[in-house]
Amino acid sequence: MRSPVAIWRDRRGRLSALRMATLCLLALPILLAVVAAFSEEGFGARPLNDLIHRAGYWALMFLLTALAVTPLTRIARFGQLMDVRRMIGVGAFSYASVHICLYIADQMFDLAKVASEIVLRIYLTIGFTALLGLAVLGATSTDAMVRRLGRRWQSLHRLVYLIALLAVVHFWMQSKLEIWEPTIMAGIYFWLMGYRLLAKYLPRAQIVRGRMPLVWLGGLGVMAAVATALGETAYFWIAFGVDPMRVIAANWSLVTGVRPAAIVLALAFAVTAAGAVRALTALPAKRRPGFA
Repeated sequence: MRSPVAIWRDRRGRLSALRMATLCLLALPILLAVVAAFSEEGFGARPLNDLIHRAGYWALMFLLTALAVTPLTRIARFGQLMDVRRMIGVGAFSYASVHICLYIADQMFDLAKVASEIVLRIYLTIGFTALLGLAVLGATSTDAMVRRLGRRWQSLHRLVYLIALLAVVHFWMQSKLEIWEPTIMAGIYFWLMGYRLLAKYLPRAQIVRGRMPLVWLGGLGVMAAVATALGETAYFWIAFGVDPMRVIAANWSLVTGVRPAAIVLALAFAVTAAGAVRALTALPAKRRPGFA
């Protein structure tokens, strides 16, 4: 029988502070929802709708976090992070499941109506497709399934890249005018995919022990910020006919507040800086200046 505290232990059977911290992180949205329930504002005029959005938001957040584990493991040289990647991925699926269940409850459990809405509304079709993909990955995430599928397991789980893209598109489409957060998510997704493409296609001479040159990381951060700004500009131009130059100008001004591109650039440079610090503090025998 599996020990009730097994989830707190690493593969060697030792209590893991990292696993405990990860479980606390996964429970944070529930705590925030409880706090909101007892605040003055509460959940607004449509409490169930607010909870639907909260669950979907955190599902996407944890999905992107799971995708960030591999780059952060290499850049920060913190291999223990790989031990919690599966936990974070399962957490993303759990919140996505709550997201759809709350939506069904909001539709008064009318499954026929839910099905018709998913078929007729493209953003719901995209979101439901992402949920089905997460369900497949969740069902095949156990050690037994890893052994059973063998090499096919890795190929199957590469679908997470497409699933994450669908989730970002779903979040963006349902947000309508409030696209500040979806744009940031899209920028982060661009960086995560860009990192993987660079790691795969950079000449082997450029990669040292799986670590990427810091200059490439910095360049990737700039590219992600530019792509974020251009994506935001294109959206407002196509959807509302806003002059692209106005949106581009807003990205260089603080009058309208901090824009998504600036947030993405700050996050990317923070990761690059962490890689530089980690490279400088590495043991002399393993030091590789200029690499993260």
